[in-house]
Amino acid sequence: MAAGDLGELLVPYMPTIRVPRSGDRVYKAECAFSYDSPISEGGLYVCMNTFLAFGREHVERHYRKTGQCVYMHLKRHIREKVTGASGGVLPKRRNPKLFLDLEMTGDLNSDDYEYEDEAKLVIFPDHYEIALPNIEELPALVTIACDAVLNSKSPYRKQEPDSWENELQVSKHANNLLQLDNGVRIPPSGWKCAKCDLRENLWLNLTDGAILCGKWFFDNMGGNGHALDHYKEMGYPLAVKLGTITPDGADVYSFQEEESVLDPHLAKHLAHFGIDMLQMHSTENGIKDNDVKPRISEWEVIQESGMKLKPMYGSGYTGMRNLGNSCYLSAVMQAIFSIPEFQRMYVGNLARIFDYSPLDPTQDFNTQMAKLGHGLLSGQYSKPPMKSELIEQVMKEEHKPQQNGISPCMFKAFVSKSHPEFSSNRQQDAQEFFLHLVNLVERNRIGSENPSDVFRFVVEERIQCCQSRKVRYTERVDYLMQLPVAMEAATNKDELIAYELTRREAETSRRPLPELVRARIPFSACLQAFSEPDNVEDFWSSALQAKSAGVKTSRFASFPEYLVVQIKKFTFGLDWVPKKFDVSIDMPDLLDINHLRATGLQPGEEELPDIAPPIVIPDDPKDRLMNHYMDPPDIDESSVMQLAEMGFPLEACRKAVYYTGNMGPEVAFNWIIGHMEEPDFAEPLSLPGFGGSATMGAMAFGAIGLDNQPPEEIVAIITSMGFQRNQAIQALKATNHNLERALDWIFSHPELEEDNEFIAHMMEMENNANANIISESKPDGPRVRDGSGRYELFGFISHMGPSTMSGHYVCHIKKEGRWVIYNDHKVCASERPPKDLGYMYFYHRISS
Repeated sequence: MAAGDLGELLVPYMPTIRVPRSGDRVYKAECAFSYDSPISEGGLYVCMNTFLAFGREHVERHYRKTGQCVYMHLKRHIREKVTGASGGVLPKRRNPKLFLDLEMTGDLNSDDYEYEDEAKLVIFPDHYEIALPNIEELPALVTIACDAVLNSKSPYRKQEPDSWENELQVSKHANNLLQLDNGVRIPPSGWKCAKCDLRENLWLNLTDGAILCGKWFFDNMGGNGHALDHYKEMGYPLAVKLGTITPDGADVYSFQEEESVLDPHLAKHLAHFGIDMLQMHSTENGIKDNDVKPRISEWEVIQESGMKLKPMYGSGYTGMRNLGNSCYLSAVMQAIFSIPEFQRMYVGNLARIFDYSPLDPTQDFNTQMAKLGHGLLSGQYSKPPMKSELIEQVMKEEHKPQQNGISPCMFKAFVSKSHPEFSSNRQQDAQEFFLHLVNLVERNRIGSENPSDVFRFVVEERIQCCQSRKVRYTERVDYLMQLPVAMEAATNKDELIAYELTRREAETSRRPLPELVRARIPFSACLQAFSEPDNVEDFWSSALQAKSAGVKTSRFASFPEYLVVQIKKFTFGLDWVPKKFDVSIDMPDLLDINHLRATGLQPGEEELPDIAPPIVIPDDPKDRLMNHYMDPPDIDESSVMQLAEMGFPLEACRKAVYYTGNMGPEVAFNWIIGHMEEPDFAEPLSLPGFGGSATMGAMAFGAIGLDNQPPEEIVAIITSMGFQRNQAIQALKATNHNLERALDWIFSHPELEEDNEFIAHMMEMENNANANIISESKPDGPRVRDGSGRYELFGFISHMGPSTMSGHYVCHIKKEGRWVIYNDHKVCASERPPKDLGYMYFYHRISS
C-alpha cells in the first residue's frame, strides 16, 4: 500500500492515537486480564490510547467496551540458534531485532536460543496490519507515538529498590537535630502510644523520645494521629517508625517537610535513646553472618532441598515468580486460592468481573484478584515439558516455550499501593499481608458476597478486677488465632542446655558449631498458654474508680469456617536484635478447640459498673477553654467506615466512635456490643449546642438524595458500558457511589427504569438518609459462619531466616490427598512436609 494510502487509512483514527506523557503507565509485558505476554503464542496488544495491554483472548473485549481501534501488537519469536561449522553456536553479537524490554524466563537458556521481536499496528475490527517501523509511510504523529511506546520504561520500574531509595531526600533537620537529655530509653518491645494506648503504627520522635501513633490508613493500619499532634504542639520535626529499624536504616518521616526522608545520622540519633541499630547484622538473604551454620538446616528442611521432588503441573499447580522479596505475597495467595469460597467468588465470576471492570482494569481489585485466581487455577501457565519425541520436530520450526509460573507484577503493584511497607521491595510479614488482603476483600466485595466471611470470628474477652473480683465481658472481631510459643514447656530441656554449652565452647575456641538443636514444644502447651489469663496493663477498675490489677482471658464467641493460626515466633532481644524462636511444635492434623467456646456471664459473677475513666484535662489553657458546643464534634470517619463494613448501622458507628474518644475501631466495637439492645441504638447522634438532633451522616457526606450527585467519572464508566445515564446515577446513589455494587444493583433492579419509579426510589433514599451505607448490612452484628470447633489442617506457610524483615517464605498445601510445596515458581509434590516448623497454619472445619 502506498504512503498516501496508509495515511488515509489512519485518518479516522488519528484523534484516538496518543503519545505517552511522563505520567502515563505503558504496559508492554503483561495483559490486564491474564498473564499473557509478548512471548505468548498470540502476543500482546497495546492500546494506542490508554496504553493498556491485552492478550489475544481479551483484546476484543476492550475494543467493544471502549471503541478504541488502533493497537500495537508485540510478539517475541524464540528459535533455536543456528550452529556454526564447528558444531558450536555462532559467536554472540548484538541483536538489532531485540527491542522489547522483557524479563528472560529461567526455562530458556539464552545461549541456546535466539530472539526476534516484532511490532505492528493492528486496526480493529478488520484486523488490518501495518508492519513497524514504517517511518516513511506513516504520519509523523503515529511514528512518534509508536517510538514512545516501544521506548517506554516498565510501569513497575519505580518499585525497584534503587529507584525507591532515590526518591527520598536527606532531611534538612538531620544534621542539626535537637535531642533532649531527658533520660528516655526505649525498650525493644511492648510499645504503645503515650496518648491512646494503641500498639500499631507507632512512631518514635527523635527529639524527645515520645512514642505516638500515626494516621489511619485505608487498609486498617494506623492510629489517631497523635504523632502529628505532638509535632504541632512541640515543633519536633523527625520521627522514626518502630518495627522498621534495621542496620540499613528505617522509615523516617519529617512532619515539617511533610514527606518521608533520609537521616544520615540515624544510628547516632537512635543511640541517644538506647537503640543500637548497627548491632543488627544481617546479610542480603536475611541470614545473620554468625548464624549461617545454624540456619542452613532450617532452610534445607523447610524447602525439602535434600530430596528429589517431583514437579507438579496443571490446574492448581501454578507457581509465582519472585519479584524480589515477594515470597510473602506468593505464599499467602497460594493459600487463599486453595479455599473454595475464594475460587467461586473470583474465578467462578471471572466473565462477569471482566465484562464489568472499569476502563482501567489494572486499578480494580476484583479484576486483579480474578486474574490472579485464574492464573493459579487454570493450568494455562503450568504445563509439563514437551515429550522428547516431539522436541526435534518442534525445533525445526519456531520454538513455542511453555510458560511455567506467573509474575504477579500488576497484582503486587495494585494491592500494595499507598502502603509504605508492601509497596517497597523489602521482605514483609506474611501475617500482616494476610490481614491487609482481608481488608481489601472486605472493602471491595461484590454485592452481598464476601469470601473473607470464612475467616471472621468473634472473640469474647473477660476482664476481671483482681481486687473487687468483678468482671466485664466484651467482644471483638478477629480473623486469625495467635498462639504464643510456650518455651518453658520444651520437652528436651537437657538437650538444649547441652547444645548451648557446646555452642559457646565452639565459638570461644573458633571450632565449627554443633548441629542445631531445636526446642520441641507440645502444641497443647501453646494452646494452654493462649487460654490462660493475661495481666492487663494500666487497668482502671470502674468498681474501685482507680487503677488496679486486672486479668484478661479470651474465648471464641463464634468459630470460623476456616481457622488461621499464627505462631508468635518473632520478638526483639534486649539489644534490639530481631529474634526468632527456632522451635518445633507438633501441630495436629486434626484440631478440636470446642473447649474454648465462650460462655458469657456466669452465675455468681458480678459485672463491673459501666463507668468511663476520668477525662484528663490538658495543661494547655487553649485546650481547656475550647468551646466544644460551637465546633462540630471530631469523629474519625475511617473508624466509622471500618465498623460500618462489619454490618452495623452507620449512625450507631458514629456514636460509638464519638463516645469512645476516637480511640480506634476496636474500642468503638466494644461500645457497640454493649449498647446494641438500647432503643435509640441506631438513632442519629444528639449533642447539646446543635439544636437537638444532629445527623452526623449528613454532615459528613451530605444527604443521600436527589441533590447528592455521584462523581461524573464514575457515571461515565457505567454509561460507557451501554447503560442509561439515569440508571447510572440511580444505582450509584443507592449504593453510596460504589461502582461494583452499583453494577450489581442495576441488574437486580431492571424494573426501575421509568422516571416515576426513579423519583419514588430517590425519595425513599432521602427519607432513609441515615440508614447504613452498606446495602446488605444487618443490625445484628458482624457476619460470622459459626459452627463446630473441630478442624483439619490443609495448608501452612513457613518462614526461614532470623526475622520477618528478611528470609524467605514457602507454602505447603494439601491437594487431592497429598502435600504440595509452593516455593516461588517451583511447585512439587512434598515428601516430608515440615508441619512442625510452620509460621501460619490454615484449618478448615469438619463436621462433628
